[in-house]
Amino acid sequence: MKFSGTFIIIVALFITVLITSNIVAVKLIHILTLPEPFLGDALIFLPASIIIFPISYIIGDVLTEVYGFRTARGVIWLGFACNVLVAIVLWLTGIIPAVIFWENQDAYMSILGQFPLILMGSFVAYLIGEFSNSATLSILKVTTNGKYLWLRTIGSTVVGQGFDSFVFIFIAFGISGALGPETLFRTALLQWWVKIGYEALATPLTYAVVNYIKKKEQMDVYDPPRSLNPFGVFR
Repeated sequence: MKFSGTFIIIVALFITVLITSNIVAVKLIHILTLPEPFLGDALIFLPASIIIFPISYIIGDVLTEVYGFRTARGVIWLGFACNVLVAIVLWLTGIIPAVIFWENQDAYMSILGQFPLILMGSFVAYLIGEFSNSATLSILKVTTNGKYLWLRTIGSTVVGQGFDSFVFIFIAFGISGALGPETLFRTALLQWWVKIGYEALATPLTYAVVNYIKKKEQMDVYDPPRSLNPFGVFR
C-alpha cells in the first residue's frame, strides 16, 4: 500500500495525541463537587488526558472508516510502539543522576516518574479500547452497508471507550489503592460518559473529515469480520 501525504498527517496527529495524553494523564483535574443530597460532597475529578485523548478515537474512526481495519491496526501498533519508546526515554532520564546544581529532580520524578501503574493501565487500556473501537466500527459498516456513519462512530466509541475508561482507571489508580472502589467506579463511569459526549459533539466534524478524505483518497474500505485480527501490521 502506498501511503499518501494525507495519511501520514493523520498518523502523525494520532501518535501526537496518544503521547501527549500519557504524559498529562498523571494529573487529576477537578470537575465539580456534588453537595448534599447527591453524593455527600463528593469530589468529581478526571485525568487531565480527558482534554485530548478522545480525539484519538475520532482519528481512529477516520482511519478505519476510510482506510480499513487492517491499516488502522498497523497505526494502533505503531502508536503503541511510540508510547513505549517515550516511556523508556523518560524512565532512563529519570534514573540518570542529575548534575549537582540542578534542583528539579523531585519535580521531574513527581510528574514524569509516575510510570509503572499509569503506563500499565494506559497501554493495556489503549490496546483493548482502540482495537474494540476499530473492530466495532468495521462490523457496523458492513452490517449497515456503509450507511449511518453517526451510528458507527458513536457506537464504536461506546464500546471502545467503555473498555478504555474502566481498564485504565482500575489499573492506574486501583491497584495502588490510591482510590477506593466507589471512587474508581464513579471516575471511570464519568470518564466514559464524557468521552461519548465528546464523540457525539464531534460527529459533524467527523462527517466532514471522512467525506473529504474519502473523496481525496478515492478510498472507502469494507472489512469482512474474518479480517478483524488485531495481530498484524499493515497486512
